[in-house]
Formats: sequence, C-alpha cells, structure tokens
Amino acid sequence: MGNNTIPQEELPILEAVINIRNRLTALKKDRGEYIKASDVNALYQQIIKQVTRLNDVRDDHATYNNRLDTTLADVFNLLSLFYLTIGKTKESPSTYSQIASMRQILDHMNESAVYNESDLLPFHRRLGELRQIVQNDAESGKHPEAMTKLLERQLNDCDAILQSLEDSLAHLSPELVPIHEKLVGLRRKLVALAAKETFSKSELKPLQEELRKIDSKRVDGKFLGPGGIVPASQAVCSSLLEECFDIAQEIRAQDEVKNVASSLRPIYDRLTQIRQELESLVLTHRWSLRETDLWNYSLSLQEIDKMRIDGKFVDSEGDRPDGQYVLLYLLRRCYGLIYRLLSSSEPVSEELMPIANKLSTVKKCLNEVLKYGGSFSPYDLYPYQLALHQIDSLRKDGKFVGVDGTIPEGQGIVMAHLNECHELLEMLKESMDEGDETEDYAEEEDEPGDGDGA
Repeated sequence: MGNNTIPQEELPILEAVINIRNRLTALKKDRGEYIKASDVNALYQQIIKQVTRLNDVRDDHATYNNRLDTTLADVFNLLSLFYLTIGKTKESPSTYSQIASMRQILDHMNESAVYNESDLLPFHRRLGELRQIVQNDAESGKHPEAMTKLLERQLNDCDAILQSLEDSLAHLSPELVPIHEKLVGLRRKLVALAAKETFSKSELKPLQEELRKIDSKRVDGKFLGPGGIVPASQAVCSSLLEECFDIAQEIRAQDEVKNVASSLRPIYDRLTQIRQELESLVLTHRWSLRETDLWNYSLSLQEIDKMRIDGKFVDSEGDRPDGQYVLLYLLRRCYGLIYRLLSSSEPVSEELMPIANKLSTVKKCLNEVLKYGGSFSPYDLYPYQLALHQIDSLRKDGKFVGVDGTIPEGQGIVMAHLNECHELLEMLKESMDEGDETEDYAEEEDEPGDGDGA
C-alpha cells in the first residue's frame, strides 16, 4: 500500500479530513482572539470520528502511506500544537508532534550512522514518558480508542527504529572489524597525545592522515563491505571516526592555548566554564532540561560573540591578540553542545524542518573542509556564506516566523545550529589567515604551514 492510490472506501474519509485540516488552518491564522479550547475540542471529535471509520476499513498489521495518511499527519500535528497552546501538555493529542519529531531525529541518526549508546538513552526515557501519557488516557477512557491506537502505532514505529539502532551498536559485522580495531588504536593514541603536557605537530599529523585515509573509504558516509554491500553496525565505526576527528581538533586547540594573549584570558576562562557546565548537562539530564535552562547560556555566548570586530576578538588597544582559533573552537563547541541538548528534547515543527535540514547539510560540508584542511580561498567559502546569509535573512526580530505569522516550535535548535555554522565558517577563515602568514617561508621549505586545517 506504499503507493499513492486511495481505495474507493477511503475517499469520503479523505474528503472529510481535508475539510477538517482547512478549518484548523483557518483557526491557526485567526490572530484576532485567543484559541478557545471548545473550538479545538469540536474539531478533535470530528477527526476521531474519521479515524474510527478508517480503522474499520483497514488491516491492523499492514503499513499504509497514501495521501490520506499524510493529510492525517498534518491534522494531528496541528491539533497537537493546539493542545500544547491551550496548556494540555499531559494529554494524548499533545504527544503527536513530539513523537513525529522524534521519529525524524531517529531517522536522521539512522541515516548518518553517527551516534552512540548515550545518544540513544534520552530517546528511551522520553518514549517511555510519552507511552505512559497515552496509556493513562487509554485506561481512564479520557480519549477514544481510535486516538490511543493511532499513537501507540506511532510509538511502536519509533521503538522499532530505536531497537534497530541499538542492534547496530551491539553487533559489529566481520567486514568492519579491521576498521574498528584501527580506529580504537588511533583513538588511544590521540587520547594519549591529548594528555601530554607538550607535543610537536609532527606527532598529530600522521594520526590525522590515518583518519582521513579511513574517512575516504566511506561512500555517502557509509563503510562498504565486499561487493559494495553496506554492513550493519555502521554507527560504531562512524561515531568512533567522528570522535577521533573531534579529539584531533581539541588537541590542536589545546596546543594553541599557550598562545592565548593575557588580554583574552578572561574570555577563554568564561568559555571554558560554560563548556564544562554544558558537557555535564549532556551527561546528566537531557530530557528533564527545559529550553529556559539553556537560555542563559545562549545569552552569555551571544554577549561573548558581540565582542568580536570583523570576526576577531580585540583588546583595549583595538589590536587582535593571539589565541583567536582557541576561542572560536570553544565558542563553536558550546553552540554544538546547546544544539545537542535541544535536539534530543525539543520538537522541530514541520515548517522549520527544511531550514534545520539545510543547516545540517551546510554544517556537514564545513566540518569536512575543516577536517581535511589543505589550502582553500575565500572564494571556496562563498557558497556556505551565501547559504547562511539566505537563512539569516528569513528571520524577523531574531525569530523564524511561520507563513501565518506564528512562531513555530524549534527556534532554539535551529538558532544553535545556525550559530554553530557561523562559528565553523569563522574557524575556517581563521585557519586560512594563519596559512597566509606562514605561506612565504612554508613555500621555500615545501612544508605546509600552520593553517593546515583540522
């Protein structure tokens, strides 16, 4: 039933559902008065009637995905947001948009194969909490069976994806064992290097080259087995590889800490403190975290950001002291942590999803450029600057506004994503500047300069 043809008996249901969607959309656009619970409830009763009719004509165990399903998804997403608006956050209908957004994040994790066990834990917890809400309503009869049945099906779909993500971590396929062993060895060497008081760049370089060699074996982000098959347990190797690249970047930033000018030390100390606090939040309680808890961190980071002039931190004399790269690295790391904290707890509305996806792609590309380093010019960075500029220009008074003038869910996550992309771009410009400074004598010795990227 994957195709888009609609069986004869479902056509009248589709017509009724489209009618309900139009009325919900009109209600959402009416900014003249507050949304009344009675209006929301009336439309809710009508959609339940249609879902009951649909359950009668469909087989419980088959998967359906035609135009009726996508229209129903629209209606329930809207209804879910209405329920949140009227404050009924602990009732079944309000869970729909959260389950749908979790499904999107889990699908994304599955596709990118970059996750580990601690990334999956919060989803477990949250699915359990949402299931509890749905079950309570089912037992008390507060919401009709058609609604709870629909939500249980959605929760089961999320559980199934989560289970397959966990299975992928549990079983390392034989084809990936050599890559995994090599990555474990590299990680060990990188951690040892990170722990050293001093080290020379010549110690880090071969390890980075090994990582790049392994990374270049991936096709569309996946490691392939014999005959081009995609073995299971990609996530184990991909996450490990990304983690190794992160440690390598961290080592480079650590190495440059000694170059941070005394005038920039207070900023360095503040960023280090914010980073430590955010990292402990990532480890402790993602789902119990409210967006408001992160608001103060975001404000502090924005204040630090505003101290820059033309992308650089300046001292009281207006000069640009040493240590820019380290501060940019820390700033970017903090934005990245805020994004991680929000993405595992805050639903992104469908309206903001295209922007979030575009930013995700830009971030991926910028990370690739940063990882591989090498020589690049301002011209190479232009497409990314243009993409971010276009996204920036969609904001009104700092917010992304919906077609109907409302503020869609997920502002925090999209903003953290956008800020992180801007910081990555600045880090690339910074390493490009370093490259220019060292180019003159680097050319004579035929050695790459300090600006060699990752």
